Amino acid sequence: MRSVEHTCPACGSAEMHVFYEVDDVPVNSVLLVANRDEALNFQTGTITLAVCPACGFISNITFDEALTQYTAQYEATQGYSPTFNKFHKELAQNLIDRYDLHGKDIIEIGCDKGDFITMLCEMGDNRGVGFDPAYVPGRHPSPAVDRLTFITDFYSEKYTNYRADFICCKMTLEHIPDVGDFIATVRRSIGENRDAIVFFQIPNARYVLGDIAFWDIYYEHCSYFTKGSLARLFRANGFEVDDLWTVYDDQYLMIEARPANGLATAEPLPDEESPVQTRELVDYFVEHYEAKRDKWRRELARLKAAGQKVVLWGGGSKGVAFLTTLNQSLDDIAYAVDINPIKTGTFMAGTGQEIVAPSFLKEYRPDMVIIMNPVYRDEISRDLAAMDLAPEIRTL
Repeated sequence: MRSVEHTCPACGSAEMHVFYEVDDVPVNSVLLVANRDEALNFQTGTITLAVCPACGFISNITFDEALTQYTAQYEATQGYSPTFNKFHKELAQNLIDRYDLHGKDIIEIGCDKGDFITMLCEMGDNRGVGFDPAYVPGRHPSPAVDRLTFITDFYSEKYTNYRADFICCKMTLEHIPDVGDFIATVRRSIGENRDAIVFFQIPNARYVLGDIAFWDIYYEHCSYFTKGSLARLFRANGFEVDDLWTVYDDQYLMIEARPANGLATAEPLPDEESPVQTRELVDYFVEHYEAKRDKWRRELARLKAAGQKVVLWGGGSKGVAFLTTLNQSLDDIAYAVDINPIKTGTFMAGTGQEIVAPSFLKEYRPDMVIIMNPVYRDEISRDLAAMDLAPEIRTL
C-alpha cells in the first residue's frame, strides 16, 4: 500500500492510500456490444483503488468520467430474474409501509429503465419523477403512466427545483466520483423540508473486501462505501442518519436519512465501521487477493486442459470483471449466459464471449456453470434441471 496526494472526494482529506490496481479494464461493462470485434477492441481504462485514512471512503483515483457512457444501450436491468423481482417488490412494499408512501411525491435518482419508481407509484398510488440518461421510454407500460415523469438526463443542480417527500437513489452513488458534491446537491434540493426522507442503496464494500470479490470491482464503480463511510458522508452534508442495513446476502447497503437542523451531530450507529476498521478490511483484501485470483486462474487452466466446456452464468458487470481480471480468452470460456433476452446475441466487453440465452445450453451441454452471483444459485439450478442438464455448478 502506498500513500498518494489525492483529495478525498468524500471528506476533502489530502491523502489516500492505494491498495488495488488493474490495467486495461473495459470502461463500460453492460453496454450492448453488437459484435465480437467491437468487444475485443472495447475502450479500456485503469482502476486504482485508494482508501481515505480519515473517513474510510474508497475511490478509483484514476477514474475518467469522460470514458463512461450511460445511454439507451446501457443494459443493467435484473428484472428478468424471479429472485430479483421478488426482492425488488418486497423492497418497494417495505418502503411504502415504512414511510407511509401513499399519495406522495417521489424522486428516483438513477432510475435506469424505470422499474422501481414505477412499482412505488403503482403500489402506493404515488407520483414519481425518475432521472436517468439510460431510460428507455415504453419499456414498462404502467397504469400509473399519468403519474410518472422520466427525464433522460443525469440528476444535477439544475433539477433541484423538483421537490419530493421521498428521494430514492439505488445503485447509482457508486458511479459518481465527486460524492461529496453530489450529496450536498441532494441536500440543497430538499431545502427546509425537514420531513423529507432520503433512501440510498449501494454495493456494500464490506462484502467486497471481506469476500475478496474482485469481480465486484469494475470501472463504472468509482466509489465504494462501508456503513461507516457512507454515514459520515451523509452527516457531513447536512443529514441525520436514521438507519443503516444490508440486504441481498449482505451485497447491498441501505441508508435512511433525513435533513438535519444545521450540522448533524448524532453519535455513530452501533455497527458503523471506523476508518481504522475499514483499513483492516482493506489489509485483509490485499493479503488474500492474489491467492484468490491465482486459484481461479489455475482452476480454469485445469478445466481447459481437461477439455471441459465451461460457461459463465451472468453476462453483466461481474462477468466482465471476472474475465478481464483473470485475463481469460475465448479459448478458456466461449459463452456467457444471461436471462435478459435483450442481451442475447451481444458480446462481453473486453473478452468477446457471446452472451446466450439459457435455452442455448440444451444444445451446448456445458460441463461446468460458474454462477456470477450466489444469490441466484437456486434459481439457476432449477432452470438447468428443467432443461435436463446436470453440469457441475460453481459460484463466486
